Amino acid sequence: MPKMPRNAFYAQSGGVTAVINASAAGVIETARKHKSKIGKVYAGRNGIIGALNEDLIDTSRESAANIRALMHTPGGAFGSCRYKLKGVEKGGHEYERLVEVFKAHDIGYFFYNGGNDSADTCLKVSRIATEMGYPLVAVHVPKTIDNDLPVTDNCPGFGSVAKYVATSMREAGFDVESMAATSTKVFVLEVMGRHAGWITAAVGLAQAKAGEAPHVLLFPEIPFDEAAFLAKVDECVKRFGHCCIGVSEGLQDKAGKFLSESGLKDAFGHAQLGGVAPLVADLVRQKLGYKYHWAVADYLQRAARHIASKTDLEQSYAVGKAAVELAVAGRSGVMPTIVRVSSRPYRWKIGVAKLEDVANVEKKMPRDFITPDGFHITAKCRRYLEPLVAGEAFPPFEKGLPRYVRLKNAAVRKKTKTARAP
Repeated sequence: MPKMPRNAFYAQSGGVTAVINASAAGVIETARKHKSKIGKVYAGRNGIIGALNEDLIDTSRESAANIRALMHTPGGAFGSCRYKLKGVEKGGHEYERLVEVFKAHDIGYFFYNGGNDSADTCLKVSRIATEMGYPLVAVHVPKTIDNDLPVTDNCPGFGSVAKYVATSMREAGFDVESMAATSTKVFVLEVMGRHAGWITAAVGLAQAKAGEAPHVLLFPEIPFDEAAFLAKVDECVKRFGHCCIGVSEGLQDKAGKFLSESGLKDAFGHAQLGGVAPLVADLVRQKLGYKYHWAVADYLQRAARHIASKTDLEQSYAVGKAAVELAVAGRSGVMPTIVRVSSRPYRWKIGVAKLEDVANVEKKMPRDFITPDGFHITAKCRRYLEPLVAGEAFPPFEKGLPRYVRLKNAAVRKKTKTARAP
């Protein structure tokens, strides 16, 4: 007798992006085309917590139109979470719980959509399932606005954030320049990026020629030198009449300490960062006396679907589609990657990486992407970044505002007797 198709589990992990739902659409639409191997696609409500609590969503209850509408909807359609599985270090109980739930719902495919920590989780789930003798194909679907996953040329989610912050800085630059003679002379925009300055670099795309915003970029890879920074700001104000600054939330001093560290930790054990923009702006006021304004892009940068990069959207869908194709081919413990074939003209294709080469590895900015003085991006960096923000993919608009989809997210009946909330 032919084998019955087994079900799939999909979950979104960590901070969401403007296009993570495109990866979800890629997974679900592709799975629906492989009915001989994949039955239903269950999504975890609020990420991996949904599996631990057996709180599953039946995506088969959603229409093809609604799944397609995920292509232009930001956020995490099924809910995400910041939760690090502790099972392996404490006897493997949480991983055993995952297998218990998967077994109860005949889940043979595990798709985990996230960044560095998620790649590690996916790898561990794959190994634990093998150790327990449970047949499971586990594939990581890459996503992170930080653009810091290794092996892949770039990360789905990054291109849209890059487009948003570069656009924001260009627009703010025009504003500041028009008011600088009698008002604000310094503007500081804080963007995300704990250890890697890719988003800060993207701010630099706003500058088309010397004298335009941004004039100064502060990267986490370059230790903050207060004297050099203040001298650069003063020089720009005297030369151009104003100075616009892009700064990473992860800016560090020469001792390697975050300037904005609040002392708190997030769910993954990372330092909880406060606002570095007001710190930098106030330093300028105290030392140079210039009037300033500052802004923190925060969630706006990763939620801005209205100005998403078309390249990013296409790549986000492609990795979701490729994940399913790898899974039905029996490839486990892997991640689809983006391979750059050429930059001008820009061409790319999908590749494959082993999760052992991805998990818990951060890809930082190469030094030759940053100018010798440490305050801007080089031409090489610009050539890398420009294709990633290319193209527009506007959502549909209604009454002047973008129209997004909200799924039914119908619950799947529970089958296990236990319920283990984190």
